[in-house]
Amino acid sequence: MTQLYKTIGLIGKPHHDGTSATIETLYKYLIENNYNVLVESSVAPFIRIDNIAKHSLMQIGEQAELAIVVGGDGYMLGAARVLAGYKIGVIGVNRGNLGFLTDLAPDNLIPPLEAILRGESRSEQRFVIEAEVYRHGKLKSSNSAVNEAVVHAGKVANMIEFEVYIDGSFMFSQRSDGLIISTPTGSTAYSMSAGGPILTPGLNALSLVPMFPHTLTSRPIVVDGSSEIKLILANENYENLQVSCDGHVILAVMPGDEVIIKKSEYTLRLIHPLDHDYFNVLRNKLSWGNKLY
Repeated sequence: MTQLYKTIGLIGKPHHDGTSATIETLYKYLIENNYNVLVESSVAPFIRIDNIAKHSLMQIGEQAELAIVVGGDGYMLGAARVLAGYKIGVIGVNRGNLGFLTDLAPDNLIPPLEAILRGESRSEQRFVIEAEVYRHGKLKSSNSAVNEAVVHAGKVANMIEFEVYIDGSFMFSQRSDGLIISTPTGSTAYSMSAGGPILTPGLNALSLVPMFPHTLTSRPIVVDGSSEIKLILANENYENLQVSCDGHVILAVMPGDEVIIKKSEYTLRLIHPLDHDYFNVLRNKLSWGNKLY
């Protein structure tokens, strides 16, 4: 039978015993079944198998048809921001806590993986956003986010002031701890903790969730996912301002800067088992519908 995926990348959180054990299991299984396996360079030194070649995330994206990411949602996000730039399927093995993005369980790994490798799977595209910081009309820095971009002060509980424009139209000015701009993927993450809405993954939408606004009338709002969102930071702000992308990448912002957030040209292709059900994931992860007694 023709292999659907000939080259498979293994990516995982380094310095984590459970992750290393899972990658060793995956590596041995895939090699025994005649797959070409690429192990990401940061986790390769922790795998107890001799002569494993090390590959960067970019090399895996360029050469592999499928990437298996072992870790929690946070590690998946870090890999996903890079892999979204390539035409590669991504599936996650949960070695974290909630695991909204990681479908496979490490204690029942091979049977569902075998089905996926036979083509018994479903895929979906998750869009990615770009955050750009402009100063005096010139681009100073940028990065991508799968979950959310957050404009905030560098100090905890420090209020900032800004204006928000949607596709060039003024929407509101605000004094708050910041603003969360979330994708549907990120709507069950930081945005949800701040009181934002849960958006189903297929929606072409972005949510704007204020962080502790200094007004009772400020509420989350959902806009079209193709909108360009622009924040203008007031000159009266302190200098220690930031844009956080997925909580991992920090872009420095100065008073008077403009922050533009919009959909990226790239998408993340997630591979799921055939029995994957988004609402079942929500019920399990958020403890919906459990018995009261």
